[in-house]
Amino acid sequence: MATNKSSSSNDTPTISPSTPLPDVTEVTIHPLVLLSATDHYHRVARGTRKRAVGVLLGSSTRGAVDATNSFAVPFEEDSKNSEVFYLDHNYLENMLAMFRKVHAKERVVGFYSTGPQIRSNDLRIFDLVKRFVPAGTITPPVFVIIDVRPGRESIPTTAYRVVEEVDSNIPAGGKGGGDGGAAEVRKTFAHVPSLIGAMEAEEVGVEHLLRDINDPTVSTVANLVKAKLSGLSTLTEKLVEMKDYLTAVSEGRMKANPEIIANMQAIVNLLPNLNVEELVRSMLVKNNDMHMVIYLSALIRCVIALHDLVLNKIAYNEEVGDGLGDILKEKKTPDKADAGEEKKEDDDAKASK
Repeated sequence: MATNKSSSSNDTPTISPSTPLPDVTEVTIHPLVLLSATDHYHRVARGTRKRAVGVLLGSSTRGAVDATNSFAVPFEEDSKNSEVFYLDHNYLENMLAMFRKVHAKERVVGFYSTGPQIRSNDLRIFDLVKRFVPAGTITPPVFVIIDVRPGRESIPTTAYRVVEEVDSNIPAGGKGGGDGGAAEVRKTFAHVPSLIGAMEAEEVGVEHLLRDINDPTVSTVANLVKAKLSGLSTLTEKLVEMKDYLTAVSEGRMKANPEIIANMQAIVNLLPNLNVEELVRSMLVKNNDMHMVIYLSALIRCVIALHDLVLNKIAYNEEVGDGLGDILKEKKTPDKADAGEEKKEDDDAKASK
């Protein structure tokens, strides 16, 4: 058991600009890591409030971390006391030794958690995992939250690196110390851009996997519409996030970042100006034309389906028959006999007269 006694409080003290450790520019997560983490979660924590924790393996070059593999680690947390957790060090060492025998180039680049949020124990886990990083490594390990919830629309990974922040409100001498003494330096997580990447062999494997789990009852058009809706939903989330950032900057709650402002300006410049009447009219005309084509296509498809059904029914009746022909023949034969008998009776009556 390990107890985290240095967790941050709920207060919001004044923090000076952070001092980063050796920089991490981006984190690339490969499909095998996502599959392994999802399987790990469904095996040990599905249907509970627990989370799964594992170690990321891969390589790093000039601050770019490439997580190509991973493995699960036995991990438990106290639900009543969030500062108490258990992580099996012996299991981690044995797994690392076996992975070195299979692939010597893969090394520890960080750890993952199914989160979906940062918890107070993550800094302690970071310190434990850092001990297994090979000596002489410049790039520090990273922390990646892999969100395994099926309803997530955006990328399911969020990467963090550890930075050191100087808290000017907490002197190094203790909680009740005076103004003297150096401020306390503490570690916290800072966001790092993450992306999903794959090698050619992994892309082929993912394509075969998606082909196997494809639902044949869902049409291609439905998949395209769903993808469009997902993209629009993600765009809405990003725009709301930009709005919140600009609001916080205007109110003085956050410091303006010129690079972020420039990116926002470039995004806004790419948006169409809907105040121009010609543009609005052209979009409406194109939208109406597309809906007319879809409507006519549906009608033609329905008529062709009905035509094929009628042709199939006719061909089936010609080959097998439905029994109506024999009944009609039986009905026609007695009619002819009756007509003959009536004619004969009329001739007899005329002869008697």
